[in-house]
Amino acid sequence: MLPAQRQSHGRTRRRRSHDALTTIVTGVCPVTGTPKLHHRVAKDSGYVRPGLRITVKKLGIGVDR
Repeated sequence: MLPAQRQSHGRTRRRRSHDALTTIVTGVCPVTGTPKLHHRVAKDSGYVRPGLRITVKKLGIGVDR
């Protein structure tokens, strides 16, 4: 079954205005200087925020190699 009427270009573009991709913003780990995502653990040092470090031996996060 066909639509009753074509959808206008403006209406189509307004709908698609929310489809744009956003860039990934990275920060810098203050301990090692490597890039890391915000609110995530730095793989090398285990740094999350001041006063919080996480170590996971199985995954090699925050463990000296």
